[in-house]
Amino acid sequence: MSRLGAALREDGDAAAFPPGAVEPVRPVPAAPRVGLALGGGSARGWAHIGVIQGLEEAGIHPAMVAGCSIGAVVGACYAAGKLDLLADFALSLTRRRVVGLLDLRLTGSGLIGGGRLRRRLLRDLGERRTEDLPVGFACVATELGTGHEVWLTRGPLVETVRASYALPGIFPPVSLDGRLLMDGTLVNPVPVSLARALGADLVICVNLNCDPRVRGGLIEPDGPDPVGRAVAGAVEVRRRGLLHAVRGRWRRGRPEPGEAQAPGIARVMFEAFNITQDRISRARLERDPPDVGIRPDLADMGQFEFHRAAEGIERGRQAARAALPRIRAMLEGAAARV
Repeated sequence: MSRLGAALREDGDAAAFPPGAVEPVRPVPAAPRVGLALGGGSARGWAHIGVIQGLEEAGIHPAMVAGCSIGAVVGACYAAGKLDLLADFALSLTRRRVVGLLDLRLTGSGLIGGGRLRRRLLRDLGERRTEDLPVGFACVATELGTGHEVWLTRGPLVETVRASYALPGIFPPVSLDGRLLMDGTLVNPVPVSLARALGADLVICVNLNCDPRVRGGLIEPDGPDPVGRAVAGAVEVRRRGLLHAVRGRWRRGRPEPGEAQAPGIARVMFEAFNITQDRISRARLERDPPDVGIRPDLADMGQFEFHRAAEGIERGRQAARAALPRIRAMLEGAAARV
């Protein structure tokens, strides 16, 4: 007689297990399914690669991934088993190669046609469909015109990813199932809610929009400027990378003393989008908080500095390692509740 059977008999439940009966096997509680929500952030998104590598090295394997914009690119490659290929591509980028991937155009609904990037994605991801990946995957896009948040869970993988990163004014909208779709960061930059909808019991999110120096506040007319120094510091960091283009003067003349220098159109678009993304991220994460949040230190990394992949990946890995105690405590707590 097994110890379990003996214990049951001692408790007076002998009728439940008469002599010769086969005792039932108690079911082993299933481990909680971990979902990963990868946020948007343009070139800062290379940090997602390092985060995933850090989690995998620690034995934590997400069962599903929800991505937005660059997070959709990295999430799709991970779900398709192509993360190493993406990492090699990212590490090979130089300023010249980044420019070579941009098929600029002066007409249409975006400055970049996107054909070269699409061909690159097709070469690496092929004709895979979103719903057939070995790891659950979905991404977020925004419908042009209505502003609806669209969850892309089915269809050609490359097209769903392109729709999620179609930054307004930079890339043209992508047509899918009768909808014109653009970048998902307009509505849900860090898709925690989508990760839960995919079936995740616990969600780890990676938020790339967490520059501590720039936090929008209210500046009253003729009043003190509580964020002026922080904004000035951030602007100075980004300005240095543009000095070679503006060379300290406007093309139409020198600025007046005390007057701010006119930025280029690319910087204006990315700065405006960055501010919007930060505000939306904070609002959505307050409403849909993750179980654990990872925030790589990327404040000094420009949104278009794709050639700095090595730094981004390493900072992502460091952030994941720093979050491991919280992640393990989360997993242990979930296992104890089962």
